[in-house]
Amino acid sequence: MSGAMWGFVIAALVLAVLTLTYVLRPLWRTRRAAGIAVVAGLTLATGLAYLAIGTPTALDSAQRRAPETLADAISQLEAELARDPNQVEGWRLLGRAYIAEGNSAKAADALSRAVKLVPDDPDLLAEAAEIRALAAPERRFDAQGVSMLQHAIELQPMHQRARWFLGIAQRQAAQPAEAARTWEPLLTVVDGAAAAPLRAQIDAARAEAGLPPLPPSAVAAVASVPAQGGLKVKVTVAPELAAKVPANASLFVIARQAGGPPMPVAVEKLPAKDFPREVVLDDGDSPMPTMKLSQLDKVEVLARISASGNAMPQAGDLEAKARPSDKSGVVELVIDQVRP
Repeated sequence: MSGAMWGFVIAALVLAVLTLTYVLRPLWRTRRAAGIAVVAGLTLATGLAYLAIGTPTALDSAQRRAPETLADAISQLEAELARDPNQVEGWRLLGRAYIAEGNSAKAADALSRAVKLVPDDPDLLAEAAEIRALAAPERRFDAQGVSMLQHAIELQPMHQRARWFLGIAQRQAAQPAEAARTWEPLLTVVDGAAAAPLRAQIDAARAEAGLPPLPPSAVAAVASVPAQGGLKVKVTVAPELAAKVPANASLFVIARQAGGPPMPVAVEKLPAKDFPREVVLDDGDSPMPTMKLSQLDKVEVLARISASGNAMPQAGDLEAKARPSDKSGVVELVIDQVRP
């Protein structure tokens, strides 16, 4: 294969992996075991892409060999990191590969190495803390994991995963009142489908602490507080298209770099119902660790209803025209177009 053709194949592979990661985020959030099984397949491809374009030795065709199995990909990554241990994404990828292999102890060590290189990345801190808990007896968060979660929230107060995991850690440590206080702000950013089970967890924690359930007035007060650093989006459907919204369709609300690549910097997938729909996008909704919503002064915001639930645009999707935003105020989108 020529060098140009190899580069094209690898670039396509990278885009495919990023797209699949984006598509699978709801699965990862709701069905962890299924998510890990799919990531096992993605890791091999990602490892190939990383080894092919992310290392100087890959420029030597004699050194370039595609891994044939997950274990082979892990072995190559381990060798590359032994050669150059200062590659944070390499350690992060290796940790995910270990998880796909079922080795949570090695995964925790790899993520800890990544945190030492980049100690102020909230996503990385939350991920490393989660993996430490997976590797621990009884799946408990240890003191170092709790410290990582607390630091993530210091850096990004409304980081959803960090807040959720910290609340779990606090309940594990017999601190239910603290867990409830940690979780309550999440009611400002979750959608209606997630709000009910979250409210149940908050009330359970409050009951353990000898406190009454969260009163409706308190929920309303919490919900009225805007998420810190978030982008508020209101989505409505034009009257002429309201009857054309398919049953069980999915709504994608997307922010992307203005004038930049089409890959989103933040995205949420929700049931396409209960319009008008209000969504808050933040760094916790980023499908890519290298580009965050908070890093951009201006973005383009768009919304799309997909009958298939596929993240990739398809003919027949109902769409709102992309609108520029400086992330202040509320971005109002009207779904009034049918994708040809």
